[in-house]
Amino acid sequence: MVDLTVRNVSEEVLAALERRAATNGHSVEAEHRELLHAALLGADDDYAARAKALRQRLRSSADCVDTIRAARDGAI
Repeated sequence: MVDLTVRNVSEEVLAALERRAATNGHSVEAEHRELLHAALLGADDDYAARAKALRQRLRSSADCVDTIRAARDGAI
């Protein structure tokens, strides 16, 4: 493990990090490590899984061709 120092962090970002750490029951340092890990190593797999689930949930059995034709022909 190495040490990492982050400089020039705004008060607003620090306050948000402190709130998030408190909500998750972590120290600010532990929360910072979790955020870095998720952003750099863990988010891609999670994102792909969530995107796939969303596509499946939003999939519809309705055929949009009929709706488009009806709108074009003024029936809607």
